[in-house]
Amino acid sequence: MIIDRTPLNLNEVEDITNEIPDSPKKEEILEFLKKFLKTKPEQAKKIKEELEKLDILKIKREHLVKIIDMLPTDATELNKIFADISLNEDETNKILGIVKNSK
Repeated sequence: MIIDRTPLNLNEVEDITNEIPDSPKKEEILEFLKKFLKTKPEQAKKIKEELEKLDILKIKREHLVKIIDMLPTDATELNKIFADISLNEDETNKILGIVKNSK
């Protein structure tokens, strides 16, 4: 049953997965997450807070999640996340600066 449709970054998915009882499916999910997790929970939270402080209206929850999961290193990678929206150079530099400083 779907309760809510809120995009979650992989760290949030891991937290939720850890709350469910042990099962083979849970182990499969955790193995999958290990392959793709690039951030620690504290780092993901810091990036999210810093991006929200920017108060850029173009950044939606979906974009935050993708930035945290992908950790773009340049404008080209960031533009792939924002394919439907155009960021100006200042916005791009601020976002990339936050990601770079979080490492």
